[in-house]
Amino acid sequence: MYGVCGCCGALRPRYKRLVDNIFPEDPEDGLVKTNMEKLTFYALSAPEKLDRIGAYLSERLIRDVGRHRYGYVCIAMEALDQLLMACHCQSINLFVESFLKMVAKLLESEKPNLQILGTNSFVKFANIEEDTPSYHRSYDFFVSRFSEMCHSSHDDMEIKTKIRMSGIKGLQGVVRKTVNDELQANIWDPQHMDKIVPSLLFNLQHIEEAESRSPSPLQAPEKEKENPAELAERCLRELLGRAAFGNIKNAIKPVLIHLDNHSLWEPKVFAIRCFKIIMYSIQPQHSHLVIQQLLSHLDANSRSAATVRAGIVEVLSEAAVIAATGSVGPTVLEMFNTLLRQLRLSIDYALTGSYDGAISLGTKIIKEHEERMFQEAVIKTIGSFASTLPTYQRSEVILFIMSKVPLPSLHHPMETGKTGENRNRLTQIMLLKSLLQVSTGFQCNNMMSALPSNFLDRLLSTALMEDAEIRLFVLEILISFIDRHGNRHKFSTISTLSDISVLKLKVDKCSRQDTVFMKKHSQQLYRHIYLSCKEETNIQRHYEALYSLLALVSIELANEEVVVDLIRLVLAVQDVAQVNEENLPVYNRCALYALGAAYLNLISQLTAVPAFCQHTHEVIETRKKEAPYMLPEDVFVERPRLSQNLDGVVIELLFRQSKISEVLGGSGYNSDRLCLPYIPQLTDEDRLSKRKSIGETISLQVEVESRNSPEKEERVPAEEITYETLKKAIVDSVAVEEQERERRRQVVEKFQKAPFEEIAAHCGARASLLQSKLNQIFEITIRPPPSPSGTITAAYGQPQNHSIPVYEMKFPDLCVY
Repeated sequence: MYGVCGCCGALRPRYKRLVDNIFPEDPEDGLVKTNMEKLTFYALSAPEKLDRIGAYLSERLIRDVGRHRYGYVCIAMEALDQLLMACHCQSINLFVESFLKMVAKLLESEKPNLQILGTNSFVKFANIEEDTPSYHRSYDFFVSRFSEMCHSSHDDMEIKTKIRMSGIKGLQGVVRKTVNDELQANIWDPQHMDKIVPSLLFNLQHIEEAESRSPSPLQAPEKEKENPAELAERCLRELLGRAAFGNIKNAIKPVLIHLDNHSLWEPKVFAIRCFKIIMYSIQPQHSHLVIQQLLSHLDANSRSAATVRAGIVEVLSEAAVIAATGSVGPTVLEMFNTLLRQLRLSIDYALTGSYDGAISLGTKIIKEHEERMFQEAVIKTIGSFASTLPTYQRSEVILFIMSKVPLPSLHHPMETGKTGENRNRLTQIMLLKSLLQVSTGFQCNNMMSALPSNFLDRLLSTALMEDAEIRLFVLEILISFIDRHGNRHKFSTISTLSDISVLKLKVDKCSRQDTVFMKKHSQQLYRHIYLSCKEETNIQRHYEALYSLLALVSIELANEEVVVDLIRLVLAVQDVAQVNEENLPVYNRCALYALGAAYLNLISQLTAVPAFCQHTHEVIETRKKEAPYMLPEDVFVERPRLSQNLDGVVIELLFRQSKISEVLGGSGYNSDRLCLPYIPQLTDEDRLSKRKSIGETISLQVEVESRNSPEKEERVPAEEITYETLKKAIVDSVAVEEQERERRRQVVEKFQKAPFEEIAAHCGARASLLQSKLNQIFEITIRPPPSPSGTITAAYGQPQNHSIPVYEMKFPDLCVY
């Protein structure tokens, strides 16, 4: 009976008749609007029939697709769209199932028009907010199919573009439909993200191709609307913007895999663009998760080519700068630790020539220039990221980097051997470069916080290194810390200006904290400046850095006491050039003369003492006429004009300590201190450093003794200092140090491991010995004085003093009051 009713139109169910009536006889006439309104009213009036309407429409659409009646297919999809937009009742879930079945049928078709039609319908559906949740709906097919459309390789360029854009729109629709609905399929699962993200990146990667095919500027706006790359970027931004804390990792991992698989780290342009999109799209509080992903990926690629690692580091640099504006949190030191570890690995790779430390037939040979490029990228990243950090975090980073620098001390032993020395040197240079990048632009009002003792001690110990490049880095780092008002570039050229007002220096009064800092560390700083001036391997850049350091200390940290000490220091440097006990080359001696002239010219104008300025001006003018090779204008040039005979320098060419003491003493400065020649403090730092300066230390000790002795003209050295003497001194000092260290170790071990009774007995014996010695001292001290009556003869004919108590002694009458 049911089959008979189906053949007779009048006996068919009403919903079927309403559906049939929306289809015209000629499909080109389009949807019958009046009948469509009737169907919509019926669906709204009887929502329980909505699932049957959907099933019947689906049946007709599948039949029409099979018969290639594409006009009726379009009409069916249009009707479905209108019903979806109009009906939001609780029964819509079953209707949606029929709708998705019809969309899937269109997407499975090989006809591009049907694929695009199905995608457009799905996008309209994705924009609808449903009133009732769905517990069983699945979008796995749509994710796979839309991702496949994003990779379309159709022969027709225009059709290919349309298919790809449809695929992107479809993925965007899936994301919008599922991302905020916890009851539906989790779109953040790796199985979905591994399809969605690479599809978007694939289209984003071909933006150059789309732009290159733009036929003319007049058609550019239309082409921009049809550009899959821009649509993919918008979709990617929307996807990342909706990501919650726990979903960031699943969204970033496919990006890293895509860049690895397509070798996109080496050009690094696309990779940087991708992560800029990511960093600006996610929520700021999630930035550190992306940084952690990049750091982990860098560690995972530690044995990859240097170009790949450099690309990852460049991307990390861009991402970290953006992340620093938000919240980086605990990843700060983690990031620097990873970068420094990669830096050390790169140094090892460059030295050994392989990733395994031993070259074999199957080992990949490493190109040294590529490793150097990677190292520079790491240093640049350290600096760019540190520049965005607040002061307190930056201080922690500075201390952290300095703690990694290998230094020759008891607590930081260095590697031995030729390879070890090279590794130490390269590591020192790279870490000091990183430290210089971090310290550039560092602003801290309190120098005690900027240069704490543990940091300053380690930094200045590297200033005594034998390597000239390392010493230059130390000077530049000190300059970066001390320069807080941007005066550094004004002292880049050493000169004797007659009026320093043209420099427009920014000078502030020395604060109380800076005064405390200089009282604590000034002598240590002066000593290293003095010893740095005496290095034979100094070049023009070293003297320029020393001049900048002296000038900046005078501006930033100077009070009257500091000014006096700096003048004494520079006069001592002048004595080094004049006496030449170090056998310095001619250029170094002329450079020291010129350095002293430039600094005293500057400090005399800063102190504004007329007599001091006059003395400085007179000496400079005399040098201009008689000895221009003692001025910076002739020394610190591309072709310096030097004099081969510097032994007979007349007093008129020198800055005289007595004269400066006289003129400054009259202006309230400490003239007594000015009269004392500067002598650096002697420490064990020379011996612990790589400088072979034990001979220098001995000569300084001899000089100190000779200066302090009133009989310096009559004294003759008891022993001539020769090579064997120096060698013996070095060996003996090392042996004594080893013995002392071993003795201390045994004492500590004894008190840690020995029984309590043994320790108590040992301490009791020492206490008894001490008491006996004290008793002897007391007995000698309190013994009555000898008798004034003379001596008596004891046994064996030996004279013996006879002592009587004080109360029994008789004094003359003149002593009684």
